[in-house]
Amino acid sequence: MSLSTSEGGPDMEPEPAEEQQPESLPEPSGPGPDSDEGAVLQAAPLPDQKPELLLEQKPDLDLASGQQEEPPGAKQRERFSSVWWESPHNLSSTEVGQKHHCHTNCLEAPLSRAFAWLGWQVGSHPWFFLLMPILLTATLSTGWINLLKDIEEDPEEQYTPVRSPAKAERRFVQQHFTSDDSFHFSVFRMATEVYFASILVVAHSASLLEEEILSEVSRLDSAVRALNATQEDGSQILFSQACAKNQGMCVPSNPLLFAWQLNKKLNLQSITFPIYTLRGQPVSLAGTLGGTILGNRVGANHLLVEAKAMRLQYYLKTQEKGSSEHSKRWMVHFLDEFSNLVESLALKTIQVRGSWG
Repeated sequence: MSLSTSEGGPDMEPEPAEEQQPESLPEPSGPGPDSDEGAVLQAAPLPDQKPELLLEQKPDLDLASGQQEEPPGAKQRERFSSVWWESPHNLSSTEVGQKHHCHTNCLEAPLSRAFAWLGWQVGSHPWFFLLMPILLTATLSTGWINLLKDIEEDPEEQYTPVRSPAKAERRFVQQHFTSDDSFHFSVFRMATEVYFASILVVAHSASLLEEEILSEVSRLDSAVRALNATQEDGSQILFSQACAKNQGMCVPSNPLLFAWQLNKKLNLQSITFPIYTLRGQPVSLAGTLGGTILGNRVGANHLLVEAKAMRLQYYLKTQEKGSSEHSKRWMVHFLDEFSNLVESLALKTIQVRGSWG
């Protein structure tokens, strides 16, 4: 018995059997199948369907090609996984650097090479790098020898700018407000640096407004004025040659002491402060006395009851170059001989401290 062929004839291929489609799952609400979120929702099991049934369902084979049909949502899951794994958070630092091609060692690399070369040089020649800075410092320090000489000559020229506005303003003041420290000296009118020697006298008792104490202060004042400096040629520089003068006389070291020296019978209980009238001229005692105690009011002033300290100021000439040299030499001699001078006087009622400016 022969097998019968279909009506299409022997050359006709038999029609493939109808492919059995898997049961379609209901589409969940939300984004479409093209979005990544939709792919995740399709891959998740439905609430009404048990996980065991999903595992038992197997896609049918394609009878024509013999390949297994992809389940629904496979392509979406594959695309989602590829995007997640390629995220910059999951890439290594090498892959990110190769991807963006960023070079940040343009400064680090040459510096590293330079310091490596320097370290090699120091390690290879240690004595050179140890001794060379010491020799260089010692050589450059020799310049301080001449600098110290210049500072002693004129410290203002060394420490102030050459064309400073302050110097220009001072020249303007000197042109319009002239002063002469050889005849009309006034410390308030001076526009330049003034040399002076200063002595602070402090009484052992409550007040120095006593004849015995003022006598010792007067002896100290006379001894200072008697100091003579010696020049290189052997000539003497007297205080009267170096002192700043007012009306032909050296400026008094203290106005109250000067008033007592002129009149030893001066009533010390009638001294007014801060303005005292000396020879008909008002004289300011402010800044020359310390530790003052005032009494009753006399006009615009007060009676001076006590004064614990007194300052003696010896102003010297500075305007003329020759006078400035004499003043400087006398000042140096004063500083050198001050301690011996105080010791020789054997002061009993006062103690003294000396300084200069």
